[in-house]
Amino acid sequence: MEAPSCFSGCGGKKKPPPQREERPLIYRKEMSPQPQVTTNFKEFLKSFLGIVRILQILLGAGLWVTVATSKYEGSVHYVLFVAVLFWLLTLALFFITLLNKQDLVPILGGERWLLTNMIHDIAATLLYCSAIGIMIYKTSKNSYCNVPHYKHTCLYIVYLTGSVFACLTAGVYLISAIYGSCRKCRGEQTVV
Repeated sequence: MEAPSCFSGCGGKKKPPPQREERPLIYRKEMSPQPQVTTNFKEFLKSFLGIVRILQILLGAGLWVTVATSKYEGSVHYVLFVAVLFWLLTLALFFITLLNKQDLVPILGGERWLLTNMIHDIAATLLYCSAIGIMIYKTSKNSYCNVPHYKHTCLYIVYLTGSVFACLTAGVYLISAIYGSCRKCRGEQTVV
């Protein structure tokens, strides 16, 4: 005697399994055409903010390389922290905007990208101003060794160069912050 099949209970009648709809294993969706990335590259690099971001990256790198290659001490650690932090953040903002991927940044991207850039520039300006104060103080403190026949290690030139880089970088961030504020006040939402 055969055991009853249990497709629809154990009533003894066999019901075939329900038919499945045949679907292809791979769904092919029409892909949208690739955006003109080279156009976005050129457009951003020729824009005011693109040029300013490149200046910020170069001047910030000049500051932290100048300070990091010397025997710095004390409060100059803060200057190095500010320079490297905002150099990395500016690099990130630059490449995200260059690749036109600001919509992928959670919370800060999309419609808030201009505001994010503006807040970044204002914070950088303020922290670079305090770094300028430290560098100028260190420069004046080491000005005694700026004589022709001084034979010991002298950090005067390093601190003076760092002060110049810090001033220029803060100025470029200030210009960028003012530019972003003007765009935001006009109701614009895009960086470029």
